[in-house]
Amino acid sequence: MPVGGRRAQRGFHIMTRKERVRLAITHQQPDKVPWSLGLTHHAVKALADYVGDPRLADPAYLGEWGGEHLGGVAPESPGQFHGLEEEVAPGLWRDGWGIVWDTRGLFGEGEWGRPINCALPEPNLDRFTFPKPPAPEAYAHYPQAIGALGDRFILGHEGHLFELAWALRGMENFFMDMALRPAFVDELLAGITDYYLAMIDQSVQYGIDAFTFGEDWGSQNKGLMMGPKLWRRFLKPCLAKMFARVKAAGKFVHIHSDGDVSAIFEDLIEIGLDVYNPFQPEIMDVYALKKQYGDRLCFHGGLGIQSLLPFGAPQEVKAEVRRLIREVGAGGGYILSPSHAVLTDVPPQNVMAMIEALQEQ
Repeated sequence: MPVGGRRAQRGFHIMTRKERVRLAITHQQPDKVPWSLGLTHHAVKALADYVGDPRLADPAYLGEWGGEHLGGVAPESPGQFHGLEEEVAPGLWRDGWGIVWDTRGLFGEGEWGRPINCALPEPNLDRFTFPKPPAPEAYAHYPQAIGALGDRFILGHEGHLFELAWALRGMENFFMDMALRPAFVDELLAGITDYYLAMIDQSVQYGIDAFTFGEDWGSQNKGLMMGPKLWRRFLKPCLAKMFARVKAAGKFVHIHSDGDVSAIFEDLIEIGLDVYNPFQPEIMDVYALKKQYGDRLCFHGGLGIQSLLPFGAPQEVKAEVRRLIREVGAGGGYILSPSHAVLTDVPPQNVMAMIEALQEQ
């Protein structure tokens, strides 16, 4: 059974989890390919029931048991995107930006929601007040939270530029704004960027290794939803400012964007991206992309949650994990993980197969 990612051995140095991730990001070969697990709480419960160990329901215990290499912290503030502060009806929560999220039903298995209102119904900011960035006390838990994560590599959760903009306006409205109302889009994105820059300035005071930004620009089969031209016009300059602020503090930049965004990998590298997640094998050739970009970009993900993990056999999961370690992990530049959060359609036997293959290293 898995018992964690560190072993005490004599005669040579066993790297810490933080050391492995840092080497991978800087395109050097660690002693093991680092990994992260990313299970939803429903998937965690299913795994705990399968293994027969209720302690696995505790994320801290699960992280050590499974050898998780990454840990995350975020400010405790209702102003945060998804910082739900008021339940306006059962399962409906309003955040500090005025967005109401429906967290009911199967969507996200209760861990996420979908916006159901238009908090910014008109394409102007005359009557809109940006929330204040989290106060210093919102970070008071950081030292204890970071300390509890031991030798893991720490991600600070900082920004959702595109996602916040379209959640405020509605996605169709925001795409129309990009096409027809560029001055408004610039003003809106500038306000969001300033909010996140203030958060970065607070967070860099703590022992965080990298900052992660959550953006979903890509579609499943057609590249960027807004196309590279509009992405470069509106989003790239704002991201460049945030990335530069992170880099100036000596930290790494990590970004999450579902979908096929390979058309802008060169742009992301240009503005300072270090790590790209989730690296979906269903829509990207992860082996070819590692060969093409692996000396300039670290990939995080690669194990399919739309194909192999829910529908494959345990031995197939193990075989693919071993191949990813052997081929994509060669020379650094790779953190192995499922290509998104593991949901309950993934059999716990396959989760176990993944963890066991990871810990064979």
